[in-house]
Amino acid sequence: MTALIDSYDAAFFDLDGVIYLGPLAVEGATGALAALQARGTTVMFVTNNAARAAQVVIDQLNGLGFHADDHNVLTSAQVAVAHLSRDLPAGAKVLVSGSDSLAALVGQAGLVPVTKASDEPVAVVQGYDPAMTWPRLDEAALAIQAGAKWYATNDDASRPTERGLVPGAGGAIAVIALTVGGEPTIFGKPFRPMLDEAIRRTAAARPIFVGDRIDTDIVGAANAGIDSLMVFTGAHGKSDLIATGPGERPTHIGANVGALLEPVRTVEFTETGARCRGQEAVVRDGAIVLTGVPEDLAGQLDALWAVAHLAWQHTGLDTADALAALELIR
Repeated sequence: MTALIDSYDAAFFDLDGVIYLGPLAVEGATGALAALQARGTTVMFVTNNAARAAQVVIDQLNGLGFHADDHNVLTSAQVAVAHLSRDLPAGAKVLVSGSDSLAALVGQAGLVPVTKASDEPVAVVQGYDPAMTWPRLDEAALAIQAGAKWYATNDDASRPTERGLVPGAGGAIAVIALTVGGEPTIFGKPFRPMLDEAIRRTAAARPIFVGDRIDTDIVGAANAGIDSLMVFTGAHGKSDLIATGPGERPTHIGANVGALLEPVRTVEFTETGARCRGQEAVVRDGAIVLTGVPEDLAGQLDALWAVAHLAWQHTGLDTADALAALELIR
């Protein structure tokens, strides 16, 4: 059997919603990652979450049964601080509107983390912090108005957890943007610095990025010029997939990261619709309908891939009934 991963020399993985949900590993992820590493595939975990130190992420991954170390874990905080250390002079004051871990990284880079606009910082860096307060956002806004350069680790609107979606760093950034106008320099996905650094670290010639979010993971892969696999274990689902435009569409879809070890899904167009592995979607009376509804998840994913390609080729068609029939996919 030829597996999807056979066309790639490295696999980059988002974490929240792909590898784990809060304290729990996504079902099947540990076995799939072990199988990939046993095959010799280069694996890198790439997370926009800037609240935790890389070592904390490494410890969590290893505790869940994955193999992680300093060489295959990359956070947006690491990428952001590396750029700040190049952009700013040594000893420059940086107002950190983020976690203690982000502040520690800033200090380790030879910069001086501060918390108040009155400290006269030359830069502000925002990052996700579950303990963020309104007064701290006030200080960031005041510092930017006083001339500080504005940076952010990432701008994720939400974070998937085992309980559902919760607000991400993008909410705090939006508060500042509404106050001072403009936008920060952002380093995490979907912006290029994050995946460019992953490619540099691994020396990968043909990597694939695996993610659950279209706006960060899939668009980020497209921006970096690499292929992507969208999985349905986190933030976005089948309706989000159908609604994507050019530059937002994944190269592949799968139930979870185990799809890398399965055959590639391909779609062929017919006179009346599109077909994927025997599952067919056709256009009828202004809508896309399925000629049959498979009972298994793999078959429903095949059908979804056919629906998606048909919807992208013929915009404006009604897909509601077809998607509702694929009830095993969120």
